[in-house]
Amino acid sequence: MARDVRPGGGQLVAGRRELLGFASAGLLAYAVDLGLFTCLRGAAGLDPLTAKALSFVAGCSVAYAGNALGTYRHLGRPRGLRPYAVFFAVNAAGAAVQLLCLAVSHYGLGLTSQRADTVSGAGVGMLLGTILRFWGTRTLVFRSAAGSGGPPGSWNATSGGRVGSWTG
Repeated sequence: MARDVRPGGGQLVAGRRELLGFASAGLLAYAVDLGLFTCLRGAAGLDPLTAKALSFVAGCSVAYAGNALGTYRHLGRPRGLRPYAVFFAVNAAGAAVQLLCLAVSHYGLGLTSQRADTVSGAGVGMLLGTILRFWGTRTLVFRSAAGSGGPPGSWNATSGGRVGSWTG
């Protein structure tokens, strides 16, 4: 394997891999969320909120598995329910950001067209929500335990952020 001798070159490649892995897990989770929502809403005949809640949980579970087994596998597997609960909370916060962008645009700014709703909710909101999800996932869920005395990916009171990353 060729070695990157440029200053910071290895970090740049690792950062690209992390972004690509995170995006891949997210796209798969989105497909599961959308597909399941469509099935639950249509064939199963569930009401929209129940269908969306179930599809959201399924999508979060797929994204967590994709990140744990793919993107962040080099940090070791997080143990227990807490990392999944934090991951779920981070994803719920990302969804809240999307809803907030839509609410501000639609109700606060009076931009009520279908196009404006799509741009604010699925465009701007998705972008900001994804940035929050990425930061939360790499900082709060899949962080290394360097200097904590625990195995990689472990949760304890002394583990900090990821050493050498832009999140600290």
